Amino acid sequence: MPLFLLIWGAFTGNLGANPIETITHTTGDWILRFLVLTLCITPVRWLTGWNPLIRFRRMLGLFAFFYACIHFAIYCLSIANLSLSDIGTDIAKRLYVTVGFTGFVLMIPLAITSTKKWITRLGGKRWQMLHRLVYVSAIAGVLHYLWLVKLDTKYPVRYAIVIGVLLLFRVWSAVRSRSPITQPSGG
Repeated sequence: MPLFLLIWGAFTGNLGANPIETITHTTGDWILRFLVLTLCITPVRWLTGWNPLIRFRRMLGLFAFFYACIHFAIYCLSIANLSLSDIGTDIAKRLYVTVGFTGFVLMIPLAITSTKKWITRLGGKRWQMLHRLVYVSAIAGVLHYLWLVKLDTKYPVRYAIVIGVLLLFRVWSAVRSRSPITQPSGG
């Protein structure tokens, strides 16, 4: 739906004074939204016991990757004019571009290995370890956004808080599941 709205806005001339900037920022927002939704699935499942939610995690993650591809393509086409040397120079010189590009690159193996066949190929534990890169990618996305806007940090800070809480929930859950269960002493 967000892509449809962007396309509709382009055809109707409703993307503002700088349509490329509007498309770039909108796709960037949707990347973070879909990453947050993807990361919310497991904690919500654990808290509610509603396991059918897991069916949506892959789809949400792939939507995040889809919008990341559009975001990067817009950058390559409009800002760097498809010049590999300009893209390389920009990635090397601008920290917010470096971090954003890193987040995008980290999403590539996640998208490739998002099928059941890859889970079987890699084995459940290795697949899970690989897919923890989603947190690194989400953090990179937030830093990219934060360093891009500089002054109005309200939205990137909100994303950072939500992703931080989700990451802390995962850490807490992992620590809790590894700690020995203390039994009351009988006697």
